[in-house]
Amino acid sequence: LTLPQTVTKQLRRKQPDGPIMSDKPDFAEIETFDKTKLKKTETREKNPLPTKETIEQEKQSESTS
Repeated sequence: LTLPQTVTKQLRRKQPDGPIMSDKPDFAEIETFDKTKLKKTETREKNPLPTKETIEQEKQSESTS
């Protein structure tokens, strides 16, 4: 089989039977969601912005170099 024939055969396959996903959310599930089951986490910035002090120190070190 050549590549185009393989691709066309894959496209002709019947979709598997089972639950159908929809673009619409299941609001009943959202309304009954238990927020107490969520774990508490502490978020941290991956790339925090430098403080004013850090910027000033870098400017001073560049000007003295």
